[in-house]
Amino acid sequence: MINNTILTEVGQQYATAYEAHYTTKDMYKAFKLYGRIIAAHPDTHEAGYSRSQLQNIVNAVIPKQKVMDALVELGLTHFEQDVPPDVEQVSDPPLA
Repeated sequence: MINNTILTEVGQQYATAYEAHYTTKDMYKAFKLYGRIIAAHPDTHEAGYSRSQLQNIVNAVIPKQKVMDALVELGLTHFEQDVPPDVEQVSDPPLA
């Protein structure tokens, strides 16, 4: 069971991040605050809401092609790290 003090604390932190995001329109501050909520309280509802808000900010401020390029690079890096040694490396054209 999660302590009510933690819920109150994380709720206040989320309210502060949300205010920075939607009231003062300080995207950078909101992004950092949402990230802190996720790091400090990963299993709370507020962390889930914060993950969604991070995606909203990314979609609002970063060009779609840059987001896609970063996702492709992240995916390739992940798969290349997990390739068993007996699997041949494939030389394919870029995905994006």
